[in-house]
Amino acid sequence: MSNAAGATHPTHVLTHDPFRPEVCSNMKSSAVIRRHQRIRTWALSAGMVLGMVAATFGPQLAHAAVPAKASKAVIKGAAAEKPLVLAAADDVQMQAADRVLLGRYECEFGRRITVDRNDTHPGYVNLALDRQAWVMKPVQSATGAIRLEDVRGQALLVQILTKSMVLDTKSGKRLVDACVHEVQRKAEADLASQPPRPSIFDAR
Repeated sequence: MSNAAGATHPTHVLTHDPFRPEVCSNMKSSAVIRRHQRIRTWALSAGMVLGMVAATFGPQLAHAAVPAKASKAVIKGAAAEKPLVLAAADDVQMQAADRVLLGRYECEFGRRITVDRNDTHPGYVNLALDRQAWVMKPVQSATGAIRLEDVRGQALLVQILTKSMVLDTKSGKRLVDACVHEVQRKAEADLASQPPRPSIFDAR
């Protein structure tokens, strides 16, 4: 009895049991939080690095991409252009071609055009203005003028007695005017040397 009365009972100290369900749950939550923090830190660091790379090399890459895009457009344009197929010239066209003034023309503002025979297609001629060139079909009009019609429908040259001019058939504007061949210059001089014709208003 005395032993039972005098005996001291050990005090139980509450400690966290790592295997208790609530403790395990807290540990898992802490691990998940730390994992998300590491992922977030890594993502922010990667974003900063990518931003620095883009800021440093972005303008150079954009500048280098421009020629590639332009060359692609050029290739596309060249591929889209159909090969030239011309009908054989008939007798009327051949007669009109014989009346075309071949050679160089002096035009307004110091510009020049050149008209040459097309060796590949008899009865057709080549027209050159600056860096532009066309294959033209000669056509004789009822007024006696010679028309050189672009086979692709983009340009037109009108040849009259004393001058020629080139038109853009798409816009209707003149590409160049007052183009004079040496034969036309001589014709202009001959007209100027002739006496004026009498007018009905001069008769009394």
